[in-house]
Amino acid sequence: MATTRRRTSSSRSTRRPEAIPPGSAHVAEPLDLRGALRDMTLIRLFEQEAERQYKRARIGGYCHLAIGQEAANVGVARGLQPQDKLLSSYRSHGFALARGTAPTGAMAELFGREDGVAVGRGGSMHLLDPEHGYFGGWGIVAGQLPIATGMALAGVKQGENLAVLCELGDGAINMGAWHESLNLAAIWNLPIVFAVFNNGYGMGTTVDQASAEPELYKRAAAFRMHGERVDGQDVEAVYEATARLMTRAREERKPAVLEVMTYRLRGHSVADAGTAYRTKEEIAEWADKRDPIALVTERLVADGITTEELDAITAETQALVDEAVAFAEASPMPDVSTLADFVYGDPNTAEQFSRMAPGSPAGEEQLLAQLVA
Repeated sequence: MATTRRRTSSSRSTRRPEAIPPGSAHVAEPLDLRGALRDMTLIRLFEQEAERQYKRARIGGYCHLAIGQEAANVGVARGLQPQDKLLSSYRSHGFALARGTAPTGAMAELFGREDGVAVGRGGSMHLLDPEHGYFGGWGIVAGQLPIATGMALAGVKQGENLAVLCELGDGAINMGAWHESLNLAAIWNLPIVFAVFNNGYGMGTTVDQASAEPELYKRAAAFRMHGERVDGQDVEAVYEATARLMTRAREERKPAVLEVMTYRLRGHSVADAGTAYRTKEEIAEWADKRDPIALVTERLVADGITTEELDAITAETQALVDEAVAFAEASPMPDVSTLADFVYGDPNTAEQFSRMAPGSPAGEEQLLAQLVA
């Protein structure tokens, strides 16, 4: 007689996403608002200058600005510990600056110069600065998610006390890498937080048009992972949520999804005016009522900061941006002979790439010799 075996429910099969209310044991120290304003102002002025330099053809390739998203950049970065790792999409300048990258090295990288933080190889979309815990800047949509998940796994395997913050745009959430990465993070209990910067548009497509569930943080429930949404124009709110979830990831190995509601005041890239798929009135309303720099300035004024102090912050950061442009202009272009450097570890790389040097034959001599023989 055949017997049947009753399937018992495991504790995992009944587990539900954990609620982590503000006020929990994971809350960080209060944010230094003056320091946050300085960083946000630096990012805004740097981005505005990058836009000017791009239009002067001094910056090649693509250039994606984060003007309007400064509170999200700074709040996330300040919620990390020095040993933590940060990866992001190609809208990368603000993350690098918020993490501590020197404006000189960042601008030189945009110019493609030898003194750039990625030796002129990364440019705008692949800018990175490992010395400050920033690992890019990834040009492939959702390409950073598997890398970030692997870095979190490596941290666990090596016994490091760190967590990984992986930023992605709302357009990346429908990619296969999202599902694969969150699934592995959940079943392996990896110390990682996926920060979805929801600025309303994936290029020119609204979130509602692209996602059956437009409240993106709810997607964490599919992996029985905690998810929450935060006002991305409020630097203090972003900082608190990031620090709380990163501490939880670091100390308890619990991944999470943080949806950061923000807005870009420019188009998808410098080549996009951003007005074909949204109205001028919409942009103006965000600029007038939800500009993150204006919001944090209002709080500081209420706390007693003076006009002179605010002017000093603007003057200091503008001087840093001016210095960055001068530094980038003076930095040399990488020599063509170094084209293959940092690409492969193969000792024969130089020989393999020699055919790509100016004036070099692309194999014609070898082909002719074979034909003659």
